[in-house]
Amino acid sequence: MILVHMVVTVVVTVTVRHSHGEVGDKSISRNVEVKGGVSGNAETVQHDAVNSREGVTRDDGGSDGQFLDETMKRVLLLLLLLHQSCCFEFVIDGRCEDETFQDQDQQRHKRAILTSEEQEDFEAIRGDDITVKSYRVESRITSRFAHTTVRSSVVNSGPSAQSIGFNVQIPKRAFITNFTMNVNGITFVGSVKEKTVARNLYTQARARGKAAGIVRANSQDMETFKTEVHVPSGSHIEFELHYQEMMHRRLGFYEHSLYLQPGRLVPQFQVDVYIYEPKGISTVEIPNTLGQHFSELIKVTSTKDKAHVVFKPNLQQQKLCENCSHSVIDGVFTVKYDVVRDANAGELQVSDGHFVHFFAPSNLSPLPKNIVFVIDVSGSMWGVKMKQTVEAMQAILDDLTVDDFFSIIDFNHNVRCWSESLVSGSSIQIQDAKNYVQNIKPNGGTNINEALLRAVQMLVRATQQKVIDPRSVSMIILVSDGDPTVGEIKLSTIQKNVKRVMRDDFSLFSLGIGFDVDYDFLERIAMENRGTAQRIYANHDAAEQLRTFYSQVSSPLLRKITTQFPEDLVSDVTQNHFDKYFSGSELVVAGKVLPSEETTLTTVTTASAAGLDLTLHTETEMSQLDVELMKQQHAFTGFARQMWSYIKIKQLISERSLAPTAMKKRKITQQIMTLAVEHQFVTPLTALLVESEDATERLLADAPKDPKHGCCSGAGVGGPGSGLVTPVTHVYGIPPWAQVSTPAPSQAVIGVKDWTLPPKVNLVDNDPHFIIHLPQSNMDVCFNIDSKPGHILNLVSDPGAGVVVNGQLISSKQLIKDDVRTFFGIISVYSQRDGVAVTISTDDIIVHCGNVSHSFTWRATAQLSQDRVRVSIVKNSHVTVTVNTNIQVMALLHRVWNKHPVNVDFLGIYVPNENQYSGLVHGLIGQLCYVSHVSVYDVHEGSDPEKKEATMEVKGNKLQVTRGWQKDYRQDTQRGANVSCWFVHNSGRGFIDGHFSDYIVPSLLSFLQKL
Repeated sequence: MILVHMVVTVVVTVTVRHSHGEVGDKSISRNVEVKGGVSGNAETVQHDAVNSREGVTRDDGGSDGQFLDETMKRVLLLLLLLHQSCCFEFVIDGRCEDETFQDQDQQRHKRAILTSEEQEDFEAIRGDDITVKSYRVESRITSRFAHTTVRSSVVNSGPSAQSIGFNVQIPKRAFITNFTMNVNGITFVGSVKEKTVARNLYTQARARGKAAGIVRANSQDMETFKTEVHVPSGSHIEFELHYQEMMHRRLGFYEHSLYLQPGRLVPQFQVDVYIYEPKGISTVEIPNTLGQHFSELIKVTSTKDKAHVVFKPNLQQQKLCENCSHSVIDGVFTVKYDVVRDANAGELQVSDGHFVHFFAPSNLSPLPKNIVFVIDVSGSMWGVKMKQTVEAMQAILDDLTVDDFFSIIDFNHNVRCWSESLVSGSSIQIQDAKNYVQNIKPNGGTNINEALLRAVQMLVRATQQKVIDPRSVSMIILVSDGDPTVGEIKLSTIQKNVKRVMRDDFSLFSLGIGFDVDYDFLERIAMENRGTAQRIYANHDAAEQLRTFYSQVSSPLLRKITTQFPEDLVSDVTQNHFDKYFSGSELVVAGKVLPSEETTLTTVTTASAAGLDLTLHTETEMSQLDVELMKQQHAFTGFARQMWSYIKIKQLISERSLAPTAMKKRKITQQIMTLAVEHQFVTPLTALLVESEDATERLLADAPKDPKHGCCSGAGVGGPGSGLVTPVTHVYGIPPWAQVSTPAPSQAVIGVKDWTLPPKVNLVDNDPHFIIHLPQSNMDVCFNIDSKPGHILNLVSDPGAGVVVNGQLISSKQLIKDDVRTFFGIISVYSQRDGVAVTISTDDIIVHCGNVSHSFTWRATAQLSQDRVRVSIVKNSHVTVTVNTNIQVMALLHRVWNKHPVNVDFLGIYVPNENQYSGLVHGLIGQLCYVSHVSVYDVHEGSDPEKKEATMEVKGNKLQVTRGWQKDYRQDTQRGANVSCWFVHNSGRGFIDGHFSDYIVPSLLSFLQKL
């Protein structure tokens, strides 16, 4: 049994002598591509075909029909033999699958330059004398997951048979899921299979030079799917390609790109992008990437949670001028959007038995950063590479702040340091560093090993000497364009050396300029050290590429992020621990939902911010989203299931590239193949088998090897598997330092601990009514404060404990009976010793830590802690601030109908008597915690028979008080619970020290001056 892969072309030419003496040639053409296992010799089959072709024409006067019959018999016999021995299979390129664990240093020398085929001009539909009847692209994006379909209908309008190509450029991070083709009524339908058998067939396909399949293009973000079919004149072909991808958030936007280059005018040309985001769409932008000619033709319609982008130029609009015959549609059609985020806790979605948790907090102060820039200045960097690098560094250095620390190492055969230690990003240091970079002259070899070790030593020394903030983010950014040539040159040894000295809280980011660099190596060494890699193209915008990459890592907001789920409700959770979160990006965790009677799923995310530790809660109803999806005409209902598999496969591919043993690699390989087949993804380890309905004809498509990238390396989330020219690198790729396959948490998730206040407390609520509980006298005393809107009243001022609680008044929307009603709209709790202030308003909760601040909404439950200060936020309910475990203040949120003509949202304040103040405490509430004796006597009927009156003796004063009640809203924020109390008139005069106006302070952080 041998494998045969060849094209057998049978041409039958018959010379006919007409009565008037003219000679006519008739030809019959057959083009059969054969692949499969056959018994016998392949050369014999080819020989028979050639003999059939050579023995067709006769000039000896014999019967044309006789010779035609004889020839056709031989052709039919040949076809019958072929049909009996194998299936007809059309091959589309494959990717080499390196199952053996070869030495990576040997593989780095196998890179090649772009082939001429890859450099040729791209056309979506290729062929001569063809008619493209339609070309349609439709993308359905649901919850950041896109399913794109490209369809085209083509007719061979030429006089003879020819090959017609169908080419689609797709994002590198996408997975092809299906390809179907209808040729003259014969339909080919695809299914993903394991790739073991395809490997040898692919090698033979390349040997005969078939231009088909996924072929790499010299593009930063795209790869090219190519296929072609040889059809007779008049044939009608319909192509349809499907691929899926997860939208990655970069610099605050999701970006969906479609490459449009039909290469000819198309009567029915249309692009539709449908977006559905359950929580809402905040913005949709369509950059003018196709040119000014089409700017008015792109239409966007949107609602709260849906958007539709359509591009439908007619034939005339596809032309640049009236008499032009070619289409000017040539470029990338881009849609950028972002979503509405209710809270920093993230967004949790459950659908189709799977969940996805999106985490993209904002309104947090950046963590300070420590950066060592390691720049290759070897001779190969001479020219545009160095010029662009210097230009980028000028802008990057300007971005540093005085809170950041940095240094620069440049290397060729030697290693030099601009500064031997990290220095602050002051204006003087920045200017000096810019001058240094400007004067770099590339020359010599490349000593990557020593340069990286020197960078790590610099960060270690700064950490040991406590030069840098322990909560800061430390990173190394390596910029290089070639392989090491000086010092240690073995890549695996360099990788081990760096791994050995790197600390767990350091990250390495690798930027490879051009194609001479071993990108596999840069990617591995970055992934192994909590970073990512990106290829930078050495062209006119290389500086912009460098700046864009730096922008993605220049603003770290969180460290050590972990998202946990109830262990009895979920399984197969993807990576849920992340080393860092950068502003404008997004962390995504997915998994399966186990059968349960529970109707709600909850997540808990913990992280460290600048000066603050966070615990954030998210919850969602498990069945709600599926109900909504059924109502949407253009939603992708299977998004959660596919997204989980997509993330899982990407992580496994990344883990596989770093597998320490062949056995481990084989195990991961099997996991990838199983998932890819189940979810129908074409990966580096699977192939798409496209076969006719009767299964007699087949076409095989898989992911090819990139000649500029080692075979089947890990690409993280950068592309459809591994070995890509340029992974679309996201700052948060699939880092191997976390468990790539994370089991469910070992302990069940419990709600954020809320420090419940005792039944009896001191409180201020409504407009504003004070209720003071006097435990020693076992009574409650009430009074009102009639101050003005904007005034800040001191409630607790304890300079001994270093704690102050103030509240600012707001007014109702309009007068009530010629009177202005006031409420507390802002509450501030300030711990002077900790340098932490918590400002609570009806809009948000802001935690100030020194010169940084973090903002949180009422729409998520969270727990925050900084030194001795803890903040507990209960979603849309209340906030509890605890200082040093012994002083607590709770702010209760009151929401009113937003169109209410009078009332406004306001806050209530609840303070327990158990708070342990110092002897210096004062304030409208604080002064009363030590009142030891209050007596009430001479209780008698008053003017209102339902309200008794009495005399109260307190602080040496005799006050006339009235029996009444006020409300405690802790259990019922709408109606409240009645609290009986003795009411002190005249804004508490006599019960409080001095006049209420004495408690007005200039700012929310002000302590009360002595009365």
